[in-house]
Amino acid sequence: MFDQKFITEALNRSAENPMDRRILFRAAGIAGIGGAAALLASSPAQASREAEKPAGAPSDGAILNFALNLEYLEAEFYLRAVTGRGLDDDLTDGKGPRGGVTGGSKVPFKPGSLIEKYAKEIAADEKSHVKFLRTALGGAAVSRPQIDLEASFTAAAKAAGLIKAGQKFNPFADETSFLLGAFIFEDVGVTAYKGAAPLIDNKTYLEAAAGILAVEAYHAGIIRTTLYARDLQMPAQAISDARDSLDGSTDLDQGIGTKDTANLVPTDGNGIAFSRSAGQVLNIAYLTPKAVREGGFFPKGVNGDINTSANSS
Repeated sequence: MFDQKFITEALNRSAENPMDRRILFRAAGIAGIGGAAALLASSPAQASREAEKPAGAPSDGAILNFALNLEYLEAEFYLRAVTGRGLDDDLTDGKGPRGGVTGGSKVPFKPGSLIEKYAKEIAADEKSHVKFLRTALGGAAVSRPQIDLEASFTAAAKAAGLIKAGQKFNPFADETSFLLGAFIFEDVGVTAYKGAAPLIDNKTYLEAAAGILAVEAYHAGIIRTTLYARDLQMPAQAISDARDSLDGSTDLDQGIGTKDTANLVPTDGNGIAFSRSAGQVLNIAYLTPKAVREGGFFPKGVNGDINTSANSS
């Protein structure tokens, strides 16, 4: 049913580089066709999609590793907000340089706060995403890159006009600051997974990515709804405008509405959420409209083959 040539080519496309391919070949037992076929969960339709993939398109492994970088960022943000500490060391190693995390502390949530309950649930989900992606990637998983949760938020808040020159923005200072900090990148995760979906060939990976996308959308909905309930429409719009200024000339990003009209679910005219390319996502993560490989939340860049922001200026 699956010949040696097809399996070898499919494994090549699913791995991020030659070393990853060797790892996958060993895992699949390439001499045994049945084992490799089971690993890929392939079908004739899958073979057709593989054949149609444009030359130079990122591999499934590269896409999952790009997502893992973003999950590291979200997990570190939420875990520090609710526990005062981040990921355990055994969840941060892998390929590429492992970096530390600057900033982050336990948010002084009010007693019985609903926001704290939301934050704890989201933190647990993000940690689970890190675990899942690392397991799916195995030895090909990248390590946690250096993450900045201090100067990056100040720069983002300044760009949005939330603070003035010389001031600092600490998303861990109080509940309102925490919500605004979460909003800076929460919507970005949703658009990142949607933008990556058409590039994923393996159905098993695609289903998993769709599941994570759904969870990220729930998270974004919680943050947007809570911001709206607190009448934080103006700062939310300022953050949305700042994101839009980074990822290109098209006005895609949306705030949460006005006091008279809610816009809790950002969609186009067809009721469909919009997408961002990996480059556009990194424009926001690096806090620049230029094509660079580091900056903002990732001072030394992300790990993996997908690491350069788009030239959106």
